[in-house]
Amino acid sequence: MPPINTGDTAFMMVAAAMVLFMTPGLALFYGGMVRRKNVLSTLMQSIFAMGLISIIWAVIGYTLAFGKDVGGIIGNLQYLGLQGVTNTVYPAFPTIPQPVWAMYQGMFAIITPALITGAFAERMKFKAYALFIGLWSLIVYSPLAHWVWGGGWLMKLGALDFAGGTVVHIASASAALACCIMVGRRRGAGTEEVKPHNLPFTILGAGILWFGWFGFNAGSAVAANQVAATAFMATHLAAAAGMLGWLAFEWAGKGSPTTLGAASGAVAGLVGITPAAGFVGPIPAIIIGLAAGIGCYYGVRMKERFHFDDALDVVGVHGVGGTIGAILTGVFAGVASNAAYKGLLAGNPMQLVYQLVGVVATIAFSLTVSLVLLKLIDLTIGLRVDAETEVAGLDVSEHAETAYII
Repeated sequence: MPPINTGDTAFMMVAAAMVLFMTPGLALFYGGMVRRKNVLSTLMQSIFAMGLISIIWAVIGYTLAFGKDVGGIIGNLQYLGLQGVTNTVYPAFPTIPQPVWAMYQGMFAIITPALITGAFAERMKFKAYALFIGLWSLIVYSPLAHWVWGGGWLMKLGALDFAGGTVVHIASASAALACCIMVGRRRGAGTEEVKPHNLPFTILGAGILWFGWFGFNAGSAVAANQVAATAFMATHLAAAAGMLGWLAFEWAGKGSPTTLGAASGAVAGLVGITPAAGFVGPIPAIIIGLAAGIGCYYGVRMKERFHFDDALDVVGVHGVGGTIGAILTGVFAGVASNAAYKGLLAGNPMQLVYQLVGVVATIAFSLTVSLVLLKLIDLTIGLRVDAETEVAGLDVSEHAETAYII
């Protein structure tokens, strides 16, 4: 085995732990926005993904994503059951042990399907959810990860995605839209006022996500180097700009800047910078974050116009923010610390074309496959709880628990 860089290895182990911590952060972020009768079921959906997806990733997901390329579409089975991973390095990143790379990428695989849960909060059967995310991680996530990061066709084309704008955010948002279509609206959605039951949960969750995102983005440099430092800086500045952009338009439009708006705007900025983090400098990072904050503020209002019930705004934040970030990566890519990648403003207009191809391909693939999976699940075990269960709340009916004893 080639010599291992202990600094890079330690950095990547910490980054992996930070990315894993994002999933409990997401659980709190989502959990605070639902009604009290559904808080445990919402938390459970994220926490359960940490168990299920970890095993699926170890058994077959990792090799499908990062095994030797087969036709630009999928990885081969050389790492089935993580065989051949121990005491090796992944060829593209020889300074760290391959187990660290495999687990780092596994944390991405965990949080991506967990993001989808915000779309169908408060109404999907738990067994249907478990089946859906398990199949989705294999049939959608692993191939997409291979396309973009594992030597697949989008990587060969030249599409840039530093830390998951397409693979994580656009893919999960496309699946979320499919869930909104197939599962349907919550009872009373649009006619009854549905308020978040615990916004302090949501603020805490947003803070954890912001913290973990440094591992998400800076860690994607796969070394403790200048590119990681660039991504670290860009991540923070974009989150701050996203918050301010969202709040400015919310304040102007609704008359009040809200804590939920602050949390949502920060997450929007983080989503927007994800594909660009290691490719852009500080001012472009601020521009991308600002554009994502404003764009996502209006993006969440799409559900009012198109009458789909995206309960916790997965499409509006992750779909719109990821798309804005992916496209603007093609405009702003090109900094001294990572000069190999250049966008429109650095003299490479074709990069914008490659980014658009990546966005469209991801949406088409994830949306189509998700619709098929959901239809098959609905025909077999059913997707949605019955009306009585939904009214009573999923905490008691699905998990036999109550979050608050009064």
